[in-house]
Amino acid sequence: MIYLDYQATTPLAPEAREAMLRWLGGPEGDNFGNPHSPHRMGRMAAAAVEVAREQVAALFPSGGRVIFTSGATEAINLAIKGCVALRAGERVAFSAIEHAAVIDSCKAVGNWAELPVDREGLVDLSQPFPARIGLMAVMQVNNESGTIQRWDDLVPLARAEGALVLCDAVQAAGRMPLFEADMIAVSAHKLHGPKGIGALWLRDGVKLVPQSDGGGQEQGLRSGTLSPALCAGFGAAAALAVSRMKEDAAHVETLWTRARDLFAGWTLNGSAEERWHGNLNMRRDGLDVARLMSDCRDVMFSAGSACASGSGRPSHVLRAIGLSDREAKSSIRLGFGRYTTLEEIEQAARAINAAAEAQGL
Repeated sequence: MIYLDYQATTPLAPEAREAMLRWLGGPEGDNFGNPHSPHRMGRMAAAAVEVAREQVAALFPSGGRVIFTSGATEAINLAIKGCVALRAGERVAFSAIEHAAVIDSCKAVGNWAELPVDREGLVDLSQPFPARIGLMAVMQVNNESGTIQRWDDLVPLARAEGALVLCDAVQAAGRMPLFEADMIAVSAHKLHGPKGIGALWLRDGVKLVPQSDGGGQEQGLRSGTLSPALCAGFGAAAALAVSRMKEDAAHVETLWTRARDLFAGWTLNGSAEERWHGNLNMRRDGLDVARLMSDCRDVMFSAGSACASGSGRPSHVLRAIGLSDREAKSSIRLGFGRYTTLEEIEQAARAINAAAEAQGL
């Protein structure tokens, strides 16, 4: 099988797996301690968590702290709801192409404004920025189109309103330097770490209201026992991503260039320039994507965001950038990265192009 769905999840790095094994316990009963216990095993586990925290912190700008969560969805919920609880009467603003975790969390607080985007998937700066905004939530790299926002043009508009800024950096973390923000959400399994853990970075001085009750184990903002194994895997994956960032980016550029040649007959969705090149979202008019995926069952790719798969609805991201329902439903997304080979890209292209041509396209 050929895996080309890196926006949904990434293969676990061997280094991350090895780091996790030490803290899963075994027949001898070693290294399975609760990191919140005061005895020796607990302190050993707590030390592993703090090593991982430092490794993950290297992904972020300086001047902040890392809060471990169960994933980016929890981090986003904590950031939005925890912030709004302290800024009563102010609205939250989000772009029309945000992940459902952001959109649904913003709508749940009940006082929100949506920022429109242009055909490239960039926030439309020609439109008036809404007033009375206490928080702006905009992602760095879009999970469906790969568009990278023009952060330096956008953030001053929020700052002029006195708003805090939340960045969903799930698709950017470990691939490129992260934008400066007040809060940044990331997920381990999108950068070759384990599923079930993420982080919220808080700039020094930013305060939130906890969104879960309990022991407040994670710096008073999140209750529940941390998994040393997941933390260690996340930390190892983050450290590897930081050390390989330029190498990985160069490899992705090589794959992107070859893929664009191989899919020359397809139409690119979103910006060709302001984009992460590990995301190839494209379409062919009249394409039956369900049939295509069935005919190419040995190639793992997406018909849209994995979080919306099975809904039957056209992608809200592709509709927001101006595609018709028909165009959105004839689109596919290929995602590739560190462990993808040129041979896999070429094999996948042959299979996908042949299946599309079999449909008379």
